Amino acid sequence: MRSFFHRSGKFQPLQPDDERAEAVPDNLCDLWVKCPKCNELIYQPELEHNLRMCPKCGSLHRMSARQRIEMLADPDSFQEWDAQIRTANPLGFSERSGSYDSKIAKTVARSGERESLVTGRMTISGYGVAVAVADFSFLGASMGSVFGEKLARVAEHALEERLPVLTVNASGGARMHEGLFSLMQMAKTIAGLRLLGDARLPHISLLTDPCYGGVSASYAMVADVIVAEPGALVGFAGPRVIERLTKQKLPDGVPTAEFLLEHGMIDGIVPRPELTTEISRTLAHYSRLRPGDPLLMTADEPGRTVDIPVPAAEVTANGEVRQ
Repeated sequence: MRSFFHRSGKFQPLQPDDERAEAVPDNLCDLWVKCPKCNELIYQPELEHNLRMCPKCGSLHRMSARQRIEMLADPDSFQEWDAQIRTANPLGFSERSGSYDSKIAKTVARSGERESLVTGRMTISGYGVAVAVADFSFLGASMGSVFGEKLARVAEHALEERLPVLTVNASGGARMHEGLFSLMQMAKTIAGLRLLGDARLPHISLLTDPCYGGVSASYAMVADVIVAEPGALVGFAGPRVIERLTKQKLPDGVPTAEFLLEHGMIDGIVPRPELTTEISRTLAHYSRLRPGDPLLMTADEPGRTVDIPVPAAEVTANGEVRQ
């Protein structure tokens, strides 16, 4: 009877031996996501259905590489390339928390990916494209030797199949666990994609939040068309690092995609729901410039090419050339 009147807390944690504890699913906390901008509590399936955009404030949540591919690609059109390449430990790097090998193994188990870059071919609104998508959940999409090798192979596949290249970029920079090997990837990726220019194949770069370090200082910013998602942080270093080094307060908006667009460093800012439409429109433009190239394909006929007639050029009285 004394326990009936005993004053206790309103909520009591379940003990491990309590039968009710076994009925609570492990992923219960994964059902809800808190928006970092407006603090709205969002139901996870609703967030996924809304392209990982907050339904209240519209802020963009980060997407994995597989989610990006699912959003952009035509159904069942993605074919992955070089998935078997694994990261090594060329320097035998280790730290107090463990070796580089163990860190990679834990990241692979947690993310489900073998590396921070997923590559392959797919179609977007029927247009064939070689794609390289960075996954920030894998060690911050840092660029290591396997990252650079897979991107270089994308350029080789694109040259062989006469495909344009789409890179979806998000990174924290070079993977310093690999030292000089990671820094060499900046030159390697640019050299690989440079061959696309010689072959007159377009490279479209999509900058997502965040895109820093060696990626933004190399191939991501030397594309034929560079677009970004709204509010994406893009630069070589973060604003806090820059302010700490320069001991000066940065202007508002630095280093966002809007600031880069204002200063002519990128070609446009595209809202996430319009990305598929805008990218396919760009691919259609390049396909008209090069009739006969396999830029227009379908998932069930990957080798089919379509000749798109190019209208004759017309020179106006002012000397302008019109198609």
